[in-house]
Amino acid sequence: MPVTDAGASPQPQSAPHQHDGEEATVARLHTYDVRVTWTGDRGTGMSGYREFARDHQVAADGPVAILGSSDPALAGDRTRWNPEQLLTAALSQCHMLWYLHLCAESGVLVTAYVDDAHGEMEERHRGGRFTRVVLRPRVTISSAKMLAMATELHEQAHDSCFIASSVNFPVSCEPKVDVE
Repeated sequence: MPVTDAGASPQPQSAPHQHDGEEATVARLHTYDVRVTWTGDRGTGMSGYREFARDHQVAADGPVAILGSSDPALAGDRTRWNPEQLLTAALSQCHMLWYLHLCAESGVLVTAYVDDAHGEMEERHRGGRFTRVVLRPRVTISSAKMLAMATELHEQAHDSCFIASSVNFPVSCEPKVDVE
């Protein structure tokens, strides 16, 4: 199966879209196609739980492939990205991109942005779930006059984030804004 449309592509059809407490609006549908390929066969296939690696590759047309595995606590390779890290990263990236967009629209000049995001997952027998993600963006701006606005825009970015709006666990943001 060829991997196509690695980025967002608006579809010609529109569909009604509604979040809790919002009026129904017409939404554009975006699609994302990725291919995940298991690369962990050590020559014996799936002959036993410890006989195969959890290694895999995440690919799409365009970007460089990501080497993945499971969490090291679940027999994974710590040198590869695991799904839990990727989910935490996706939430952090989405917030950052919305934040930078809103800052650009508002005239806030951002000169640096680093987020040390933290995700928590509780494991149960045969599964588990994320219980929360905390975003901790540290932003540097060029003007003290924009400090209040730069701080307030984090809330708007959080409210706009597609991914934070899609998960069923709390995503909080503890921003820190500094002036050069």
